[in-house]
Amino acid sequence: MSPKRFVFHSEARTELREAILWYRTRDRKIGTEFRLAVQDSVREIANAPHRWPIHLHKTRRYVLDRFPFSIIYLDTPELVNIVAVAHSKRKPGYWKRRL
Repeated sequence: MSPKRFVFHSEARTELREAILWYRTRDRKIGTEFRLAVQDSVREIANAPHRWPIHLHKTRRYVLDRFPFSIIYLDTPELVNIVAVAHSKRKPGYWKRRL
């Protein structure tokens, strides 16, 4: 089975960019490592979107191992819609208005 197509919500893309920049201002290498960790995670999600458990509001959540972030997504028949690249310290469900 081929990977499912995915799309980032515009605010999720902004969250990702801001997090990469935050890490890069502290250490360029760690910023790159974070970006690669998210890319690898999105690839895993696209290959098997039902693998991760149902979360809030019928979304699914992939928790990154090394970084305090989760990728929140909706798995639709057509594609994987990435709703948020959420820091674990933010209020859960802040992104629900994006659904």
